[in-house]
Amino acid sequence: MTKKEKAQDFLRLASKGQSREAFQLYVGENFKHHNVYFKGDGPTLMTAMEEAAKKNPDKIFEIQRALEDENLVAVHSHVRQTPNDLGVAVIHIFRFDQDKIVELWDFGQAVPADTVNENGMF
Repeated sequence: MTKKEKAQDFLRLASKGQSREAFQLYVGENFKHHNVYFKGDGPTLMTAMEEAAKKNPDKIFEIQRALEDENLVAVHSHVRQTPNDLGVAVIHIFRFDQDKIVELWDFGQAVPADTVNENGMF
């Protein structure tokens, strides 16, 4: 399995409330993340992902594209909390050490109801 496939599977599992499995399979020692809303360690993020999945059981997570460059993987996704939600465009950037995720950044932008750009966000 490539790093790109591992990153995508990690996100799919986490979005379905299976963050413990995602962390067990794909996250390495000394993992850290940069989400400003949570403490920077793995257990805190894992728990937050679990709680988010419980709070939003109808979440729709759609990967739009993924890129791999040596030890970095970027995944661009469309995340909606409910089927009627416009959602958020999200980019996750993973840094791998060997075959394990050791660092994670995530960035999101709300999908507007109206946009000037005819190409859309996806």
